[in-house]
Amino acid sequence: MLASFSSLYENQDKTYLNPNCITFLLLKDPGDFITLPPKITAFMKQEMQGQTASVDFKLEPFLRIHIHSEYAGFEAGTSMVYIYILIGVALLIMVVASATYVNLSTARSMDRAREVGIRKVIGAEAGGLFWMFIGEAFTTCAMAALVSLAVAPLALPGLNQLSDRRLPVAALFSAPFLGLMLIIVLIVSLLAGAYPAFVLSRYQPVTVLKGSFKNTMAGQHLRRSLIVFQFIISVFLIIATFIMQQQLSYIRQKRLGYDRSHVLEMPMGRRLLTHLDYIKAELLANPDVISLTHCTESPVSISGTYFIRSAAMPSEQKLTVAGNPIDPDFIPTTGIRLVAGENLTQEDLRNAQPEDFTASGVWVPGKGIGAGPGSTVTPQLYFILNESAVRALGWSPQEAIGKRLMLDSSRAGYVKGVVEDFHFQSLHLVIRPLILFPEMRGRRLLVRISGQHLPETIAFLESKWKKAVPEIPFEYHFLDEDYNRLYASEERLGRIMNIFSGVAVILACLGLFGLSSYSARQRVKEIGIRRVLGAPLSSIVILLSAGFVRLVLLSLLIAFPLAWWAMNSWLQDFAYRTAMPWWVFLLTGALVVFIALATVTVHAVRTGRLNPVKSLKVE
Repeated sequence: MLASFSSLYENQDKTYLNPNCITFLLLKDPGDFITLPPKITAFMKQEMQGQTASVDFKLEPFLRIHIHSEYAGFEAGTSMVYIYILIGVALLIMVVASATYVNLSTARSMDRAREVGIRKVIGAEAGGLFWMFIGEAFTTCAMAALVSLAVAPLALPGLNQLSDRRLPVAALFSAPFLGLMLIIVLIVSLLAGAYPAFVLSRYQPVTVLKGSFKNTMAGQHLRRSLIVFQFIISVFLIIATFIMQQQLSYIRQKRLGYDRSHVLEMPMGRRLLTHLDYIKAELLANPDVISLTHCTESPVSISGTYFIRSAAMPSEQKLTVAGNPIDPDFIPTTGIRLVAGENLTQEDLRNAQPEDFTASGVWVPGKGIGAGPGSTVTPQLYFILNESAVRALGWSPQEAIGKRLMLDSSRAGYVKGVVEDFHFQSLHLVIRPLILFPEMRGRRLLVRISGQHLPETIAFLESKWKKAVPEIPFEYHFLDEDYNRLYASEERLGRIMNIFSGVAVILACLGLFGLSSYSARQRVKEIGIRRVLGAPLSSIVILLSAGFVRLVLLSLLIAFPLAWWAMNSWLQDFAYRTAMPWWVFLLTGALVVFIALATVTVHAVRTGRLNPVKSLKVE
C-alpha cells in the first residue's frame, strides 16, 4: 500500500521529535549534495530554538544505501566488507591455482625436454617455442573456462542456497560477464604459462639429448617461493575459517540475558488490542502455552529512541536511550532477569493511560496512546531501566529504585525496577541504555510455549486467532529466526570460507605434489647410490621431505602474524567477541605439516623403493 502524508490532514504529526520516517530529498542540482548539509544544520538550529533537544539530518547518496550505509534506518542490504573479503579470497584462489599450474608444468618439463631438444635441432627458435607453450597454457585455461560455463548452471542452485541470493543463469552468459571471463583467461594464461614457457624454450638441445639437462633447470628459488606463497594463503584461509567458526559458535552460545527458545512472535493490530485479555485467557487455556505478552518490539531487536532525564539533571540535559512500550507480562515471557525492584503490574498499565480504561478496567483506545510533546496528559508512570541506563544516570541498581524520571519531557514517573543488561541488538554493538515502560501500544504478540506437541500447539493458536480476528491472517515466526537473521551475513561468509579454504589446501598440495615429483626425479641417481651403500628407506624419505617441510614451516611463520592481524581486525567489528586461542594456530600448523608430509612422502617412498640398479642404468 502507498499512502500520502498530505491525506492525514489534522492527524499529521508536525514535530521533529518523532523521527520515525526516512526522508528523501530530490536535489535540483546533484552538485548541491556537498554544499547542502551545512545549510541544513544551520536551518535546524534555527528551527529547534527553545527546544530541549537538538535534531540534525545526515545526507547519504541514494545509490550508496544498498551496500555502504552506516546509518540507522538505512541498513545496508549486505556488508561491503564481506564482498571485499570474498573478492580477495577469490583472487587468492586464482593466484594459488596459477602457482599450481607453474609447478605442475615445471614437473612435466623432464618429460618434454627431449621434445624441445629435437624441435630446436630441426630449426625451432626460442621465441616460437615460448609462444607455443603460452598457446598451450591458453588452450588449457580456455578449456577450463568452457567446462566451468557448462558446470556453473548446475552448481548455481547450490551457490544460491549457500549465499542466500538468487543469481540468474542468464547472468553467466551476458556479454559483460563473458568479456570479463575472456580477460581473466588471457591474464591467467600469461601469468601461469610465462615461466614454464620460458624454462622449456631455453633448454640447450645438446645437453638435453645427452640426457644431462638438469643443471640447466634454473628457477629453483622461484618454484620454492611459489610453494611457500601457496601455503601462506592456505594457512591464512584455514585460520580465518577457524576463527570465523569460533565467533559464530560464540554468537550461538552467548548468554543474551533473555530466553529466545520456544517463543513465537505474531503481528498484532489495534483490533486485537481491544480484547487482548480475552485472547490471553483463551490461549492460556492450552497447557502448552506458558505465557504471552504484547510489546512494540521483541527483545531481539529494540531500535526505538527516547530521551530521559533524572531530577538531578539540568532541564537542557537529556540521556538518549533505546525504549520499548511493554505490558507486565513482557519480562516473565522473555525471561529477562530483574536485579532490583519489582516488575510492572496491570495497575501500572492502567495508571499510565487512565483515560483509555473504563471503570471496569476494559481498555478503550483514546487520545492517551503515545502521548507526545504537545499532549496535556501527564499520567503517573513507572519505568524499568537496564543496568547500562542506571550506570549512565550515576546510580546503582538499588539506588535507582524510586528515583523520579522524566520520559521525553512529557511523561513523569518513577523507576520501579532494574533489569540485567541483555543484548537487544546485534553483538556488533555495545549494550545501550534502555527504558521499558507500560503502554497499550504493542504491535507484536509474543507467546512462550513448552516446545512439546509443537504442531498441535500452533494449530490451537491458529484456531483461536481465526476465531478472535478472522479478518487478519494468522502469521508467526520464532524469535530464534529473528536472532539468526542478525548474523546471516556472517553465517554465509563462514560457509563460503569453509569451501574456499578447502580448495586452497587442495591446490597447494597439488603444487607441492608436482614439485616433489620433479625433485624426486632429479635425484634418482643420488637415491640409487644411497640405496646401494645401504641407506634405509626411512632416511630416503627424510632426505626428500626435509626441504619441503622447511618450506611449509617458513610459510607458517609468515602466515601466522598475517592471519592474526586480519582476524583481529575482523573481530573488532563485534563489540562482544571470542578470543583467538593459541591452539587454533598450533592445530593449523600441525594439520598443514601433516598434509604436506603425506603429499611429499608418496613420491619419496615411490622413489626410494626403486631398484637402484635400474635407477643407475637409466641415469
